[in-house]
Order: sequence, then C-alpha cells, then structure tokens
Amino acid sequence: MATKLEALQTTLQTALGDKAVSLTNALGELTLVVKAAEWPAVARQLCDQPEFAFKTCVDVCGVDYSAYKDGAWDGRRYAAVYHLLSVANNFRLRVRVFCEDDELPMVASMVDVWAGINWFEREAFDLYGIVFTGHPDLRRILTDYGFVGHPFRKDFPLSGHVEMRYDAEQGRVVYQPVSIEPREITPRIIREENYGG
Repeated sequence: MATKLEALQTTLQTALGDKAVSLTNALGELTLVVKAAEWPAVARQLCDQPEFAFKTCVDVCGVDYSAYKDGAWDGRRYAAVYHLLSVANNFRLRVRVFCEDDELPMVASMVDVWAGINWFEREAFDLYGIVFTGHPDLRRILTDYGFVGHPFRKDFPLSGHVEMRYDAEQGRVVYQPVSIEPREITPRIIREENYGG
C-alpha cells in the first residue's frame, strides 16, 4: 500500500507531466524542481487544484550552489526554494526553482498566489540578489539601502566591503573601506603520542 507521500508524488507526476524537472522523495520529504519559465503556471496549479490545495507558503529562501559539494556542482548557481503547506490535505512540499541566468538571477514573484511571501522574496533578493519579477515592492529588507553586494552569496567576503561608524565631528554615520586585515584563525592542535594510554 502506498504511503500518503507516495500518493502525492504520483498525483503530482500525473498532473504536472513535463513541467516537473524532477520529483524526489527522500528522508520523508518531497522535493519538486521546476523550470523558472514554468513556475507561475505550476504555482497556480498547486494552489488552486483541490487535490493539492497548497494555500500556504510557509517560507521562501534563496540558495547559492556555487560551493555545493566542494565546488563539484554542475547545475545553475542560484535557486529560490518554496516550502508549501496544504492544511486541507495535510501535505508539505518543497519546490526548488533554479534561476536561468547566473549573472542576473531572476524568478517570477508569487506574491499574487501567496500574498504572505512578500517579505520572504524581499529577503532572498537582499541576501542573494535574486530578482523576483513582478514583485510590488522589491527593495532591501535586512541590510542598509546603501549596502553593496549580497551577503549570503558564497563569493561575498567575510569582512564585507565597507564598515560604518559614527563620526562625532560630522554628527552622522560614515562609511569607509574595511580596516580589518583578512586572516584565518585555525585552532592549534597538539597531539601527544601516548595520550590516554
């Protein structure tokens, strides 16, 4: 007898057909990968069709795969990951949408499908630089408006590009180049030959 998750997987495969790049069931979680061009139609289908009824999007986050598997990753660099919930059917689903362009990652905004993800998409834009086309108010949400770069990208320096401090003479916050010297702090490990013996 098929489990509830396996039944959902079969229903999704039948309903989506070739719109689904992949659909995997691992560790008790179902993950659907969809092309960016197909995502608006698939999102509407997942929300509106009663056999799915994913009326709630719990979270949206960005992912940078550039250092995934120690740099052996062969696919697109950026993805937007959506975690969906169907209260009516008691299902959860993870949807991964890879951005087609690594230089300017873009995915269609799903605010018109799930209104509550407005700030989640803004966060993914701010931290990863993923542009959600059609978003009603896409601007930074966690970093300063003058912030340069996207701090969760793997190529963003740990010390950042600029630092800010309050200047008493000017009576305001000023930005200046980072004055911290980059260094690697590795704890020193001393091994004794007969330790514990």
